[in-house]
Amino acid sequence: MRFKAAFEIARKRVMPGVLEKASREKDETGRTVGPRQNHAKVWWQFWRPRPEVIALLKKLPRYIACSRVTKRPIFEFISPVIHPNEALVAFTFADDYSFGILQSGVHWDWFKARCSTLKADFRYTSDTVFATFPWPQKPKAAQIRAVAGAARALRALRRETLEDHGWSLRDLYRTRETPGENPLRDAHAVLDTAVRAAYGMKENDDILAFLLKLNLELAEKESKGQSITPPGLPSFVPNPADFVTKDCVTAN
Repeated sequence: MRFKAAFEIARKRVMPGVLEKASREKDETGRTVGPRQNHAKVWWQFWRPRPEVIALLKKLPRYIACSRVTKRPIFEFISPVIHPNEALVAFTFADDYSFGILQSGVHWDWFKARCSTLKADFRYTSDTVFATFPWPQKPKAAQIRAVAGAARALRALRRETLEDHGWSLRDLYRTRETPGENPLRDAHAVLDTAVRAAYGMKENDDILAFLLKLNLELAEKESKGQSITPPGLPSFVPNPADFVTKDCVTAN
């Protein structure tokens, strides 16, 4: 058997909990079949494997993910060979522009305002956060390139800093909370400026008020059958592949 040691760990740590839930379901329903009991037959697999999501991810060279429960805005590209579990929120975008929008302070402010919470942390809820988050509707080509460039520069800085200090992303982002000069904070500021420009925001615009107004305008357009610019890299971009670089978290 391949990965015998890993399977043995799963047998000791995972199987008992799966079997306990199957037994509880049987006692509660009085039936010998049910979702939990079916899962007990393949206890080493995910409870809900979400094959439709995995199929989408396999078509991409990488996808964006963030922790479902977090206190800091940390998004990262992940290799499709790594399958996300329920602890992650996966976004089926491979391009740097989409990463820049999601990693921006604009999206983070909407995230905090619309999410639920778990203890002191924010919990990303797709139906109330992502589904209601309006993307830039009329970004110019130069603005799209600026967002993508700032996103690439931010990730390059993160990689370099992590390698130099042996830190995790959590360690790195904690430094944003300390006063003084901070290259990570500066890189985020550049990204946020580019994203605000893509939205057409003015310097003194309140982010949440702007987004709420845009959200209502788009909802009205959709109700009238009018087209809007959906999430992701705009369809008018002539060479989408130019916005897909190769950096991502891999299984190695």
